[in-house]
Amino acid sequence: MFVNIVNWLKKILKHTLEEQENRLLIISSPLIFMHLACIGIFFTGFSWVAVWALLITYFVRVFALTAGFHRYFSHRSFKTSRVFQFILAWIGTSAAQMGPMWWAAHHRHHHQHSDTEEDVHSPVAKDVFWAHVGWVLCQTYGGTDTNKVKDLYKFPELRFVDRWHALPAVSLGLILFFIGNRLNFYYPDLGTSGWQLVMWGFFLSTALVYHVTFCVNSVTHIIGNKRFKNKDESRNNWWVAMLTFGEGWHNNHHRYPHSARQGMYWWEFDLSFLLLRALEKLGLIWDLKVYPKAIYEEAARLELERE
Repeated sequence: MFVNIVNWLKKILKHTLEEQENRLLIISSPLIFMHLACIGIFFTGFSWVAVWALLITYFVRVFALTAGFHRYFSHRSFKTSRVFQFILAWIGTSAAQMGPMWWAAHHRHHHQHSDTEEDVHSPVAKDVFWAHVGWVLCQTYGGTDTNKVKDLYKFPELRFVDRWHALPAVSLGLILFFIGNRLNFYYPDLGTSGWQLVMWGFFLSTALVYHVTFCVNSVTHIIGNKRFKNKDESRNNWWVAMLTFGEGWHNNHHRYPHSARQGMYWWEFDLSFLLLRALEKLGLIWDLKVYPKAIYEEAARLELERE
């Protein structure tokens, strides 16, 4: 299996470098700076504080993207207050994946045209590199089709975050620098610093968040199992689900996108949904949508047909 994965990655790299359009995208994007900046971890050193900064910023932002940008803003699979809606928008935008309306508009377009020529990030209609990161680098898709997000556009605070989407990311970097700087001043034995936390908690963490979330667009449309006979190539992939807190159960999701739960059974681990359940008990969200009985019956029938 490992050899197959290596060969698959080599094939992607070869194809990526052969395409002139892909080469131009790679060298012209600020995403490259984000990745190059990760080298800074070797110059700022190691500390357990930096590791915790990496883990916390990864955890919080992956949840804000999966539960907030995806399940809430894109699919409206639960309800919440304007205050908590803004919190989800701000934290999700700190992952440097544009704002909630841009994200939701493109994702809704994806569901309307999944794995067709109209799909902006299909590895089936185009190629894996394009689906994974190429389309994000392309200036053609930098705008937001507000007609697809009229339900979000009516909120001025969301329009603000979407327009000034760099602010949450910059503020996260500044907060990390301040914390690291203060820890270095008061507790020098911890071996941390402002720049160390920026390198680990912002640049490295952001690069990791990029690729695990991008895997949902690329990997889960070519690798995994199909429970439902959808019109696209969406698949359930367990390791993408682990990295993205449940987003890897993509074939389930494309069968019924309105569900806040993406793993249908207990063995399909969906951390984002478990956390949403906890937030529901706290009263921060409500009206969580889940798969209806008919979807489970369809899954059982298809399983019997395969046997």
